[in-house]
Amino acid sequence: MRGEAVSEQYAADAVEAPDDADPSGDAGYQPVVAVVGRPNVGKSTLVNRILGRREAVVEDVPGVTRDRVAYDAQWAGRAFTLLDTGGWDPEAKGMAARITAQAEVGVAAADVVMFVVDSTVGATDTDEAVAKLLRRSGKPVILVANKVDGPSGEPDAAALWNLALGEPFPVSALHGRGSGDLLDTVVAALPTAPPESFDDADGGPRRVALVGKPNVGKSSLLNKLAGEDRVVVDAVAGTTVDPIDELIELGGWPWRFVDTAGIRRRVNEASGAEYFASLRTAAALERAEVAVVLVDANEPLAEQDLRILSMVVDAGRALVVAYNKWDLLDEERREQLEREIDRQLVRVTWAPRVNVSARTGWHVDRLVKALDTALEGWSQRIPTSRLNAFLGQLVAAHPHPVRGGKQPRIMFATQADTRPPRFVLFTTGFLEASYRRFVERRLREEFGFEGTPMEISMKVRERRSRS
Repeated sequence: MRGEAVSEQYAADAVEAPDDADPSGDAGYQPVVAVVGRPNVGKSTLVNRILGRREAVVEDVPGVTRDRVAYDAQWAGRAFTLLDTGGWDPEAKGMAARITAQAEVGVAAADVVMFVVDSTVGATDTDEAVAKLLRRSGKPVILVANKVDGPSGEPDAAALWNLALGEPFPVSALHGRGSGDLLDTVVAALPTAPPESFDDADGGPRRVALVGKPNVGKSSLLNKLAGEDRVVVDAVAGTTVDPIDELIELGGWPWRFVDTAGIRRRVNEASGAEYFASLRTAAALERAEVAVVLVDANEPLAEQDLRILSMVVDAGRALVVAYNKWDLLDEERREQLEREIDRQLVRVTWAPRVNVSARTGWHVDRLVKALDTALEGWSQRIPTSRLNAFLGQLVAAHPHPVRGGKQPRIMFATQADTRPPRFVLFTTGFLEASYRRFVERRLREEFGFEGTPMEISMKVRERRSRS
């Protein structure tokens, strides 16, 4: 019987593996391991077990994972890319068929395939059909008999020999049993020589998060930009659950786009897969440099749209607002939308706006200019001398109102940081919020800062007490 792998051992090796270990001889290349199987056999649970953290969204219903999602993983000093895929059913129809197509693409991109089967159920007709396709692929396939929580379940795992994929590996993805032996076998099957690869542009691709409420067209836009069906698209809201990374070349430069789950409500009001998907979306936004917030132009601006915009601003990310489904608008709705924007989006009037159709691809090429503009503003720095010369003129022409017989003044200012721009005002007293907003507005009029939030803080001079 194989030795049981305790989770402590796997976590130590997976997380603490030395950074310089690279048996392939090419630090820029990582072999790909795809995790496939029919719906609800525990693929995402196994992915989380290998990663040593709860990264993939897991819920006890089939079909939670719908796209292929890549994670960086390590075992025994060997780094590889772990590809989680949606449930694979060769006979599927509708959205399930598109999920299956994503799993097939994952297998095509993989160097090694982990085929996960529920040992408590045994080999189903779907499992046998998938096994047949995997045998044809010519890829190394490791058969994972999941949900073997103890020795009593090993006979069920042995019955999976009839899939003709070699020896089944009995594991419990939930408890970690057998995961060490499984990963040893996976690492042994990885290729020793990497295929030809090309490095990214200097500095790496800029990171863009696609965010918005469910069913506004984020996945459709990503597919249109990528020029292929990279993620599953369906009319049912909430199709995307995990953030999906895609490297896309636009305007002659690489961009890393992240498609995220639609945000329905506040994180603390969500539950189940929706709760964890919201956390993944927030984490993807934190990793991004610029966010494209998609708004359904065919519907009135909703509270969710405003909350998502606030979420981007509060995270300090550059911002582009894309109004999708523009091709469906009549003249009356366009006029109505303009009034909604003027009334409700006062906080983000500085954000570049792009009208697009993710379905037809109309004007999606204009996103590049908007993204460049937002990132330029996000990184902009004003020399201290020029900043203070401007503020001196501004304060002289528009001094702070007198309050309680006192009139605070701005003595000096500096730009403390970029990405986003942060300014510190050294003052003789507290500046009212309305005056700080006035200063921000005039800074934008003078220096631009298009597409980026701005932070203005004060440092009030303390009065020296006379002894």
